Amino acid sequence: MLLVIDVGNTNIVLGVYKGYSLICDFRLNTIKNKTSDEYAMSITEILHANDIKKTEIEDVIVASVVPDVMHSIENAIKKYFNLKPIIIDDNCGLGIKINHDNPKTIGADRIVNSVAGIKKYGVPLIIIDIGTAITFDVIDENSVYQGGAIIPGIGISSEALFLKTAKLPRVELYKPEKIVAKNTMDNIRVGMVIGYIGLIEKLIDEIVKEMKFDSSKLKVVATGGYSSLISKDINKIDIIDKKLTLDGMLEIYKMKKGL
Repeated sequence: MLLVIDVGNTNIVLGVYKGYSLICDFRLNTIKNKTSDEYAMSITEILHANDIKKTEIEDVIVASVVPDVMHSIENAIKKYFNLKPIIIDDNCGLGIKINHDNPKTIGADRIVNSVAGIKKYGVPLIIIDIGTAITFDVIDENSVYQGGAIIPGIGISSEALFLKTAKLPRVELYKPEKIVAKNTMDNIRVGMVIGYIGLIEKLIDEIVKEMKFDSSKLKVVATGGYSSLISKDINKIDIIDKKLTLDGMLEIYKMKKGL
């Protein structure tokens, strides 16, 4: 079995593949000061809860946008699984051409998503990862990664509103019933949820216009922890694929192993 680990700013998403089939996936909180021993215990316990022995894990691949946590995860795998994980830390050699001022500065998760998106949905393609940050990744008709955009995510924007104002509360985010809200909490939900829907729709329009994409051929794919919250209300999004990053890591593993 293959264990794939995607270390994000808020969550660590893990998946276990048997052959090329994802048999389970789970999330841990990303905690920067957590030790390798603690991460190993968390991973082992969740595997056990899914009736998977750690001795059944034959290989591990890790992608991370949090370097400190990646080192703890890497050490946990080496110490407790007796395996040397494959680390996705360089965008070169991942089977995708990149047209970017400095390819090494692109987050590993964005390239992983692009690899999976091309494989699963073809090109041209816009991938919107709606997580701690919202990233737009654009792949043209020739499967060339052309860049994209980064926006503060819904969660951190809502949290900033709470932390930086005296009276505005922290709220649970969901789509409000009315746009003209009658209470403060729904006012915030309108801004955070409806506002971000409009922002994403506008950026999709501008990307399509600039890239001169044929809309009949273009696929727009949403992924990430907040994708279910708003993507269903954006008509321009064709597909919600919450397993996109995990599937991309599987594809990169296959490339690395010549499978």
